Amino acid sequence: MDSFKIKKGLGRGLSSLIGDTKAENNINKLSISDLVRNKYQPRKIFDEENLQELSNSIKERGIIQPIIVRKSKRSDNKFEIIAGERRWLAAQNAGLHEVPVVITEADDLKSLELAIVENVQRHDLNAIEEAHGYQRLIDDFSYDQDKVAKFIGKSRSHIANCLRLLNLPSEVISLVENNKLSQGHAKILVGLENAFYLSKKIIEKNLSVRQAENLVNIFKNKKKPKRLIRDSNLNELEVSLSNHIGINVYIKNKKNNTGSISFEYKDLDQLNKIIDTIKSTY
Repeated sequence: MDSFKIKKGLGRGLSSLIGDTKAENNINKLSISDLVRNKYQPRKIFDEENLQELSNSIKERGIIQPIIVRKSKRSDNKFEIIAGERRWLAAQNAGLHEVPVVITEADDLKSLELAIVENVQRHDLNAIEEAHGYQRLIDDFSYDQDKVAKFIGKSRSHIANCLRLLNLPSEVISLVENNKLSQGHAKILVGLENAFYLSKKIIEKNLSVRQAENLVNIFKNKKKPKRLIRDSNLNELEVSLSNHIGINVYIKNKKNNTGSISFEYKDLDQLNKIIDTIKSTY
């Protein structure tokens, strides 16, 4: 489907955003070498197999949809890609020297917005790339989660869940980026100290999200031993008795003031000493 058409479910389609900018009506042809990457491009990983398939298609039919560009601020006589970097890379692999482009005027914010919308529409971003795109809108352009949700046409909870993935350990983030771990799996690992260990188990056993949730719950429900807060008077009494008879003494006292007292002996002589002490007292 033509990404210039607004797709259902997205707050603002690519065509709407382009309409906010000044764009030349005619499609131009530019040399591949005249184009440079966009520093605001949220997509960082390109699947080699898919890229080769697109290259083969371009060899047969050419580039059907033009690449959206703006004049580069960093390089004279160059144009920065706003949307269509994958097509540009595939065109190079296909041996093309020129590509069709639409030249538009866009500031940094508009460039980032266009890049995010195009990639989200095409489902080209992995969950981490998507999260970084949203985070950049928040950090660099003062968006909040509600504004991002409205702009992208997704629920606020979706935005929040995406952003939470950035709190995962770097090893787990790498697994998501390389499509070894799904967003659904990664979401349930956020905040866990053993997230990387669990992620390896999920991959090793090929667990579904539901099975992974059950695995995580097993670890969450493991009861940690309770730390008993002892009465300082008991500690002092143990020390006093131990010093008096020369043998370690342990006192256990329950809430209802019932309990037990035990003596630790290391040989028969110490045992006889305990017995003699008790007999002489009682």
